[in-house]
Amino acid sequence: MEPLTEKQIRSSFVNCSKGEAKRLRLPLDFAELPWPDLDFVGWTDPGAPLRAHLVVPRETGPVGITLRVPAARRTSAVKSSLCAICLTGHASSGVSLLVAPLAGAGGRDGNTVGVYLCSDLACSLYLRGKRQPHLRTGQYEESLSLEERIARAMGHLDAFIAKITAGT
Repeated sequence: MEPLTEKQIRSSFVNCSKGEAKRLRLPLDFAELPWPDLDFVGWTDPGAPLRAHLVVPRETGPVGITLRVPAARRTSAVKSSLCAICLTGHASSGVSLLVAPLAGAGGRDGNTVGVYLCSDLACSLYLRGKRQPHLRTGQYEESLSLEERIARAMGHLDAFIAKITAGT
């Protein structure tokens, strides 16, 4: 992924107001993000820990979405969960149901759509083996190449974004 500027990120959001996009805080380590290893940028807002943000590059420009993070996290070390985007298995606390308001009038009416995502939003790093999940039984083995796994993950993320933007 090519590095994005703060202005590009703030102007990319499709499911929040311009004022909300202006007030959101970028990741604390924004200057040190591993851009070559990222397929999208995802972070929990340091000023509002119940808010998360994703910015996905597109040919027409980046698309940003804002998400709500659940207040209570499951902490079972026995159960495991699977991220719906990158299909990385985690202990159940490593995956969260994140909920995004729909873009446009649907979102203003309170309509939302959710997805189970890696709680730290580091799907790109899990795909590349740069970060390891805290899963007792280890990683799942796949026969797909890295490029194929990235394409699959981005397809899942594109489908989620399509649900958010369908009403606009």
